[in-house]
Amino acid sequence: MTSGSETPAGGVTRPPEGGPREGRTGAARTPTAARPPDGLVALCLALLLGLQPVATDLYLPTLPGLSAEFGGAMARAQMTLSGLYFAFGLGQLLMGPLSDRFGRRPVLLAGLALYLAATLASIGAPSIEVLIGLRVLQGLGMAAGTVCARAMVRDLYEPARGAAMLARGLSGLGMIALVGPLIGGALASVGGWRAAMAACAAFSAATLALIVLRLPETRSRATAEAFAWGRMAATWWRIGRHPVFIAWCLLSAFTFCGLFTFLAGSSFVFIEVLGTSRLAYGALLMAASGSYLLGTFACRRWLPRRGMAGTIALGGAFTLAGGVGMAALALGGVHEVWALTVAQMLFMFGHGIHQPIGQSGVASPFPRHAGAASALAGFVLAAMSVAVGLWLGVGLDDTVYPLTLTIAVFALLTTAVAWGLVPRLPTGPGVAAEPGAPP
Repeated sequence: MTSGSETPAGGVTRPPEGGPREGRTGAARTPTAARPPDGLVALCLALLLGLQPVATDLYLPTLPGLSAEFGGAMARAQMTLSGLYFAFGLGQLLMGPLSDRFGRRPVLLAGLALYLAATLASIGAPSIEVLIGLRVLQGLGMAAGTVCARAMVRDLYEPARGAAMLARGLSGLGMIALVGPLIGGALASVGGWRAAMAACAAFSAATLALIVLRLPETRSRATAEAFAWGRMAATWWRIGRHPVFIAWCLLSAFTFCGLFTFLAGSSFVFIEVLGTSRLAYGALLMAASGSYLLGTFACRRWLPRRGMAGTIALGGAFTLAGGVGMAALALGGVHEVWALTVAQMLFMFGHGIHQPIGQSGVASPFPRHAGAASALAGFVLAAMSVAVGLWLGVGLDDTVYPLTLTIAVFALLTTAVAWGLVPRLPTGPGVAAEPGAPP
């Protein structure tokens, strides 16, 4: 532990605010005078990161109806989610270096415009094949919003402060996710999946307007070589083998895959297997989102007292209790709505702790390549989510077991990283911020 500095592992104390600072590699930090107000940053983070749950949570209660409307199997309806996340993952590999090279704002505006256009077009999709294609375009636009949001946190804040700010933004996301499923359930009952897409379009239009009018560029200096293919590959290789990146990336990916399992499979399990109404299902998702929101509040409260590693360890206890508890109840014959809901709420509380710290942590050693680091972590997360979606497309049956056991597996993996890898992360002034850079 060192006084007044942040270590790549998540650090111990943050430097005093009030002036510009140079990163260890000499990359200029954004001057304090040019920094947007923290409240504006938190709002923009909530809306940009909220593009993802709006594209899914509003939509989830409509999946069974979508499958019935187009006469497709369950796997075809799942492809509208898997296609979204496939493009979301690949798109981040493009958007991250682009934002490092040309700045966050132009990439963000282009991505939001694409997201809005694809969402508007999807309202009138005549077939599920067209809808899948439009969801792919929507995923590309969503990638720009997510990558730029995470990267601008690294532009503006040191890692410990960045984790707290990201938790604040994700608290806003949690509030969006809190009402999203209930609205989605109501829309599914009234206007089906097309009404859900219209609501998604309205949200993205409001987000685009705010970014255009209020959010300035946060990248203080372009990285000229960021989009040279050879250097990109070398940069990703250096990032991908950094132990700090590996730990935070795996933590974010495993906890999100547990969430994605629930998102992709719960509508079929709750509505088709357990007989829950669409509106009631939306209320259950709302309860899970409320628990996630409480987790982000706990994250913000515990970070100053316990640090990043200590907070993550506490989150692992909730993740383990929720995931393993859900599987134990299912294997014990308790196939009830309340059992799955309570267990998922425990898992979601842990997710609200893991996700902001993990997303901030992946970019913490890379001030010059925050976009590339965020992009690579996002690609890993999305690729794993697509694999989970493909598995659920063929694995879901008329029981609760594929859903509950898959969530339990990811709960165990998340906790293994939280309790095993994170405490072993390198710390101290001798660890370079950028791989290969002098300390």
